[in-house]
Amino acid sequence: MKNIFWDFDGVIIDSMKVRDLGFRQLFNEFNKDQIDQLIRYHNDNGGLSRYVKIKYFYNNILGKSISKDDIQKYALIFSKLMREKLVNPNYLISDTISFLQKNKKKYNFHIVSGSDQEELRFLCDELNISKYFLSINGSPTPKNDLVLNLLNLFNINKSDTCLIGDSINDYEAAIINDISFFGFNNLKLKKLDSNYILKFEYFQF
Repeated sequence: MKNIFWDFDGVIIDSMKVRDLGFRQLFNEFNKDQIDQLIRYHNDNGGLSRYVKIKYFYNNILGKSISKDDIQKYALIFSKLMREKLVNPNYLISDTISFLQKNKKKYNFHIVSGSDQEELRFLCDELNISKYFLSINGSPTPKNDLVLNLLNLFNINKSDTCLIGDSINDYEAAIINDISFFGFNNLKLKKLDSNYILKFEYFQF
């Protein structure tokens, strides 16, 4: 491998519980059972953007329509909450950070995330990890397209490129773009592919 595309949440940073709490705060005026349904959808689809999840909450759980402007308003509030909470370096996954530090000259690293791109770049700067990546890419562009755009922009050879993720959406983004996938931090992914990373310190690409 020469090029490694990284998911962010659950792979570089242990943020799922923080994001769960963020969605609960965002929709605290609604019924708890409805919010629980959203949290389950959020956890099952970690690679999808908040824009998709907010729309899903309204359309599929509440049975209501929602405008693009209102989706954007919710997304901005959610981003403000995340910027406040996720700047804590204790949330970084030490095994991953160690691998990035040791191998930044050996591989070309890029982030492809369902997180909002501006928020993502802010967090990476605040956490002092931007230096490990050639590019940091996020939503609202779907992950499938983020991967395709990077392959084209950097003229990357698919045969020596992989994506590391913790969700089914990450797996699908890799398969659709014909690059290798390595699961991490989600044992359910072992059923989909033989490439699974238990710990980076024991793993060789």
